[in-house]
Amino acid sequence: MLRHTLLVSSLALLLAGCQPAPQSDASTAPDFAQLQQQETKRLNQWFDAQYEQQLQYSPLMLTFLGRKDRQFDVDDMSQAAQDAQLARAAASVKELTENFDRSLLSEEAQTSYDLWLHQYQQMEAAAEFRQHGYLFNQMQGLHSMLPQILMSFHQVDNEEDMRAFIQRIEGISVAILQVLAQARMNSEQGIRAPRFAYEGVIEQVENLLRGQPFESDSDVDSPLLQNSRQKIANLQQHDKLTDEQAQAFSSQTEAALISYFQPAYQALLEWLQQESELALVNPTGVSRHPDGLSYYNHMLQVSTTTTMTADEIHHLGLEEVSRLTAEMEAIRESVGFDGDLQQFFEFIRTDDRFFYPDTDEGRQAYIDDTEEFLAFINERLPDYFGILPKADLVVKRVEPFREQPGAAQHYFPGTPDGSRPGIYYAHLSDMRAMPKNEMEAIAYHEGNPGHHMQISIAQELEGIPRFRTQVNFTVYVEGWALYAELLAKEMGAYQDPYSDFGRLVTEIWRAVRLVVDTGLHAKGWTEEEAIAYFQQHTPIPLEAVRSEVRRYLVMPGQATSYKIGMIRIQQLRTQAEHALGDRFDIRQFHDTILGGGALPLDLLERRVEQWIASQV
Repeated sequence: MLRHTLLVSSLALLLAGCQPAPQSDASTAPDFAQLQQQETKRLNQWFDAQYEQQLQYSPLMLTFLGRKDRQFDVDDMSQAAQDAQLARAAASVKELTENFDRSLLSEEAQTSYDLWLHQYQQMEAAAEFRQHGYLFNQMQGLHSMLPQILMSFHQVDNEEDMRAFIQRIEGISVAILQVLAQARMNSEQGIRAPRFAYEGVIEQVENLLRGQPFESDSDVDSPLLQNSRQKIANLQQHDKLTDEQAQAFSSQTEAALISYFQPAYQALLEWLQQESELALVNPTGVSRHPDGLSYYNHMLQVSTTTTMTADEIHHLGLEEVSRLTAEMEAIRESVGFDGDLQQFFEFIRTDDRFFYPDTDEGRQAYIDDTEEFLAFINERLPDYFGILPKADLVVKRVEPFREQPGAAQHYFPGTPDGSRPGIYYAHLSDMRAMPKNEMEAIAYHEGNPGHHMQISIAQELEGIPRFRTQVNFTVYVEGWALYAELLAKEMGAYQDPYSDFGRLVTEIWRAVRLVVDTGLHAKGWTEEEAIAYFQQHTPIPLEAVRSEVRRYLVMPGQATSYKIGMIRIQQLRTQAEHALGDRFDIRQFHDTILGGGALPLDLLERRVEQWIASQV
């Protein structure tokens, strides 16, 4: 491979000692530390330039990051664009390996180098399975994500921003038709989602098409029109629009929705209705599809960043379920419950004390109490972390058009500059699916010290290439958040034994995932068999269990990442505690885990081992 000639030649002279210059080495030849600093700086500059180039191909990512360049545009979602993206990534890897000497880099820069290669290798492997994914499903389709970006993340502070909002209605309509074309091809190859997935998307699309301007006799606005009116009204309130301009923008929005949005989403709706008639009602996992088991093995590697097989993950899950069941039995006995664990599960599932009223007041109480739990833990963060997030966190109910009874709470990051806070979203349409005893653990998972803390710290990091502040590996991100649930117990949380039981419920939930996900996708389990196993080992309400299992069916492998990531972080902590003894500092350990951004597990392990070596 080609190397940076000047730096390599200088290093060769320094190390070999041959052909010394007439003056002293100190005055003529840079030492290794200087060479390392130079090469690392050069590489980081290159990474930042490459990442900026990548961002310019994704206007929506720019918007998500709080930027307004290319705010009139939407990403090209076509197959040709995907091919071009892969080609650009391959070219960047070629340039990286030919023009930078990895041996001259600092440890942190070597991690960046290896991470860039890892991302490309993952992208290259994924290209083989493009036709296998369920592009429209009830959990994560572009049909809901694109309107959500426009409504929640496209900032409108002036006239130009509003014009961009309206133009993007056309852009997301084009993107939907591009993805629909890919979904049609996948279906022709026999890749068809379960019927419930189509039904869920149909409901979400119908919600987006309900109201004005699509239904002329409706007395309510559709979600996008309502959002646009709010944005226009806000500009008026701040004297940034005249009444005439406001009316013009409102009319233009309606016209764009009718001319572009409605035809695209109507075409999607009609296809979904046709596909749902052909889809299975009680399906097994993706191994039923052509080359499906290979696809699942690929998704396990993507989700865990390990080479663990489905059988190994399944066995690990069975072991963890057994261990956690014993801990749950201990709490059942400690609270004096007169009955076995299954009866205790039924008590937890049904007793009114564990639920808020299914009213607006009950929903607000859920949000208020969640905020109290987060305030409690925030006071204790400095005792366990040196690096703390700067970004704010808000707790919100999921938008009505995408809310699902019993669906899992989730987190959306804020912007790197802090102009938009992180958001902890909760599905609150069915309060009987949101038990009180689990909410404390979930708050720590989604908020601090979980997702909000980890992702905010990553976005705020300095001294590393910018791409590392946004990279995402599920096994790291979700593994950390599950570790954070247990860490909160160390920090004094879960004073109520029922809340501690709820923490065990959320952990065994993730252990059950190892068993169920591999059961569905590698062992031929049906949806109903997976639900039965879930109910046998957890007190989670049936509606939430069904939502979970259906999530696993359309997102193969993703659910395995949580427990595998948590276990690896726990193992690394134990390794550090044993190696350092009295010198072990929990704050420094956590800063080591969080201070490099999200990483595959092998690179995270190397980072911790380097930190341990630096402390000895």
